[in-house]
Amino acid sequence: MQNQQQVSGAFALIDSLKRHGVKHIFGYPGGANLPIYDELYRAEQAGDLQHILVRHEQAAAHAADGYARATGRVGVCLATSGPGATNLVTGLATAYMDSVPMVAITGQVPRGSLGSDAFQEIDIYGITLPIVKHSYLVRNPADISRIVAEAFHLANSGRPGPVLIDIPKDVGIAKIDYRPVEPGQVKLIGYKPTVKGNPRQIHQALELIQQAKKPLLYVGGGAIISNSHAEIQELIERFKIPITTTLMGKGIFNENHPLCLGMLGMHGTAYSNFAVAECDLLIALGVRFDDRVASQGNDFAKNAKVIHIDIDPAEVGKTRTPDIPIVGDVRQVLIDLLRHAHELGNSIDPEKNNSWCEHLAQLRLEYPLEIPQPETGISPQEVIVEIARQAPDAFYTTDVGQHQMWSAQFLKTGPRRWISSGGLGTMGYGLPAAVGVKIALPHEQVICISGDGSFQMNMQELGTISQYNVGIKVIILNNGWLGMVRQWQHLFYDDRYEATNLEKGSPNFAKLADVYNIRSLNISRREDLANAIAELLTYDGPMLLDVRVTRNEDCFPMVAPGHGNDDMMGLKSTITPTNPQVLACPSCGTLNPINHKCCSECGVQLTTDFVLA
Repeated sequence: MQNQQQVSGAFALIDSLKRHGVKHIFGYPGGANLPIYDELYRAEQAGDLQHILVRHEQAAAHAADGYARATGRVGVCLATSGPGATNLVTGLATAYMDSVPMVAITGQVPRGSLGSDAFQEIDIYGITLPIVKHSYLVRNPADISRIVAEAFHLANSGRPGPVLIDIPKDVGIAKIDYRPVEPGQVKLIGYKPTVKGNPRQIHQALELIQQAKKPLLYVGGGAIISNSHAEIQELIERFKIPITTTLMGKGIFNENHPLCLGMLGMHGTAYSNFAVAECDLLIALGVRFDDRVASQGNDFAKNAKVIHIDIDPAEVGKTRTPDIPIVGDVRQVLIDLLRHAHELGNSIDPEKNNSWCEHLAQLRLEYPLEIPQPETGISPQEVIVEIARQAPDAFYTTDVGQHQMWSAQFLKTGPRRWISSGGLGTMGYGLPAAVGVKIALPHEQVICISGDGSFQMNMQELGTISQYNVGIKVIILNNGWLGMVRQWQHLFYDDRYEATNLEKGSPNFAKLADVYNIRSLNISRREDLANAIAELLTYDGPMLLDVRVTRNEDCFPMVAPGHGNDDMMGLKSTITPTNPQVLACPSCGTLNPINHKCCSECGVQLTTDFVLA
């Protein structure tokens, strides 16, 4: 093809997407985007890219979101005008809240019909302005290639986010002299995210790290986005600093490491929340001090000086005033900080933080995560622990609710292997997101953990999974409730269970999977759990496991709204002066209270053969 060639606007769109490395598009056709689908047909026939037909446009956005989170590449979704476009809104908001790079393309009524209330006309440009990084309404078909290049640049630079491109039907049909714009050729006046941190502030941060006696790393999704896991590991090991992560920061550092305290916040580990309350230096990396972690604003980590590093200047100081604010990409700032430490020979005294780390180890021993083992039935925690034991290297997607928090507590994941809706808390996210992950990474093990309430939000995507034989594994923790809402009704509304009981009207999920020609299994006994998960993981193809768990299990620990992180509900100390003995796990070495039947970290059964005085 020559640089100047008469082509349709739709051709310019598809060719521009291919030039930006797009291999998969998740979408649903309609009248206004038919010119685009006509070009997609040709591209698919040529083997240039693959279109994945979802069963609902919201699922297209979530699949593109999961695709992007797992790979770091821009996810692409496509919908038609009117309801097709508005069905993307929840998925766009989900991606926006969690800073996920995505380009959403919508069909629109012809330019001459704009503003006339034409069939399926909707101002998706205006509707989505608060929930996208930028929006485009393409009025000139000659602008398409430039707009696509700008959209990809915006979506995946600075603080990432979704970008919308709305294309009227006649723009897709119109013929133009095509001048392709290659990746990297766009320049946006006034848009220049700060990547490098201020050297003076970095030097001050290093000084505080050296002086601190109780330092703590507080790490969020921004660190995952910047791919800073290697630098964070070096920082932790060089200065012996414990780490706690947000829900979005899970996997940034080896979660089996003794210095990893797990997730903090409303349903975080007790020892991570105590660490925040007691630390004298909080190093916040790629976090926004959201209310599920820092509901008390400046009283959060009130005994600590704060270093806050984030690429978005709007987040620095928004909730908690930092002593040292550093605007920049987390990875680039850490590279400069570590280089400066090396040049100055500032490696910390290896004994300096010993007492702090030993104190936190004692808190971990005293307040471990509990794994109930009821006399009859299976607890939800047991299911998560068994999954973690059998699939330690999987990519995990979740929906939202109790199962999400138990998964965050007990799963040990690596960078980009934890994929969950954090900021918006979108039920129905997990299944289509898993589709996106598996399409992006077909040779990886992908597991969706859902609840019976969340699963019903987008369970029609079983059709997509069946059509494309997407080999994901689905595990439903089925307790017959909207579990997290029921828990709040129990704790704060005197057991008035209004509109949360799902026992009546829910389908048999195993039979539902069978209807879609997806293999399934249904269990309710502990003795069947290990074998059922093993069968699920070894089956060559998509499979669903419906686990009937105990109905009224609450997710603890829990920090009630407005309370400090060290004021947790459901907290029980397991160590007393008269009961000082502990059990050492024969598998991972973790110390457990003497009365524990299973290891709080890896779930392995404990015996008195490993008692330590």
